[in-house]
Amino acid sequence: MKVGRMSDDETLGQDIRALRHSRKMTLEELAKATGKSLGWVSQVERGLSVPTVDDLHRISRVLEVPMSMFLGVADASEEERGLIVRASKRREIGERDSGLFETLLSPDLTDDFEVIHSTFLPGATLEETRQRATSEVVYLISGRLDVWIEDRKFIIEAGDSFRIKGSEYRWANPYDTPASAVWVISPPVY
Repeated sequence: MKVGRMSDDETLGQDIRALRHSRKMTLEELAKATGKSLGWVSQVERGLSVPTVDDLHRISRVLEVPMSMFLGVADASEEERGLIVRASKRREIGERDSGLFETLLSPDLTDDFEVIHSTFLPGATLEETRQRATSEVVYLISGRLDVWIEDRKFIIEAGDSFRIKGSEYRWANPYDTPASAVWVISPPVY
């Protein structure tokens, strides 16, 4: 099957597979954690079975992603599906942290990386440090953002970029305007 000709069920399955792989989880481990059979999980990943909303809730909890990650794919014409993501058709991936809104710029999660657009509202703060087994490069499009990588604080301004490579980090936008950024994350985590 050609890229760009996948059904929504196939794309959902491939996203689940990519997330499972990024967490170094086997099919058997995902099946056990969700209370489903190994065969069923395999069929979902191949687009042959369609999970219920309850199934997606369980899968999202196990894979530690917002449920909204699974609620639709980027709306695109048949010709563009899997290739083009129009600005007005981006997949919202939920508000994981208060004051942070994110959309998926990548057509899906089947690449070795994902591209995310983030908007940090004024006053938004990630209080607890976060650490992921990823390499991430972030480009700040607009605004300002305070970023702590390990225990070092940096003030990032529009046009600046920074890298987080398996390090503890947190962020805050104590400024009066929203900050907008693009993240490239490998492997995909959403």
